[in-house]
Amino acid sequence: MKKILLAILAIMLLGSMVISCSEKKDVTQPSQNTKSQNILVTFVELGSVRCIPCKMMKPVMEAIEKEYAGQVRVVFHDVWTEEGKPFGAQYKIRVIPTQVFLDKDGIEYFRHEGFFPKEELVKVLKQKGVK
Repeated sequence: MKKILLAILAIMLLGSMVISCSEKKDVTQPSQNTKSQNILVTFVELGSVRCIPCKMMKPVMEAIEKEYAGQVRVVFHDVWTEEGKPFGAQYKIRVIPTQVFLDKDGIEYFRHEGFFPKEELVKVLKQKGVK
């Protein structure tokens, strides 16, 4: 019985290592195209379409995307799906929604957990020169 449990644990560990290695392809990192568009901030929203506070963030994300087009890139990952789950691990989130802000070089400079009102979020964007 112990051997079976150890084998299962080893398989799970190996699987998490594979996921961890595949996470290195961070699609939220600014690409050459993004840099040429003068994107100053990448705003990564980690949540779910089924979570109430996450649903409350949707109009905030849409407003930021519209008002700061060309300066801010908005990315959403539904961490309750198979496609989005690796991003939850990559960003080491504890709760949803979590907002992660990356500068033009893809370096995280701010993080917030829970609903983030637009007025407060804009202050974080302005720290990196968004106008």
